[in-house]
Amino acid sequence: LRLVGSEMCIRDRLKLYMILGFLFTAVLGTVWHFLYDWTGRGAIAALFFPVNESTWEHMKLIFFPMLLSSFFLSARFKEEYPCLPGALLLGDLLGTLSIPVIFYTYKGIVGRSFLAADIAVFLAGVLIAFRTAWVLKESPAVCQYRNLIYLFTVLSAVLFFIFAFLPPAIGLFAEP
Repeated sequence: LRLVGSEMCIRDRLKLYMILGFLFTAVLGTVWHFLYDWTGRGAIAALFFPVNESTWEHMKLIFFPMLLSSFFLSARFKEEYPCLPGALLLGDLLGTLSIPVIFYTYKGIVGRSFLAADIAVFLAGVLIAFRTAWVLKESPAVCQYRNLIYLFTVLSAVLFFIFAFLPPAIGLFAEP
């Protein structure tokens, strides 16, 4: 990391915080997997934590921990990088959506799932989320469409809340 005088450059500081955000999201997402059971399987816990082993519920492992990272990073760097909040949320959406895409692709090729591969899918999703945010942090298009990104983020959270209790009868929501 480059230093200017005794302080880190803003870009390098953001890079460091993004790496820490990746680690925070990866670790919290891993713990997130168990929190529904650990908290007594309550209705409020069901909104945020996976209630079963379906692919849909596993998408919460990225969505909500990344959302927390996004709030922190956006608050910390909003003045220097005004497009960062939208970039982080778009990254969150893409990372979350990558879980079923990568999971069903590898499972379709191999014929079954493996725990190590499932963990790699999760980590790939977190990497996609943060890489997207990093690449688009200064994107004028992200700034221009940020309200749409915010809308899709809220809509995703609402769908996670609804489908925790009323999952559709399709494969994405079925337990393996």
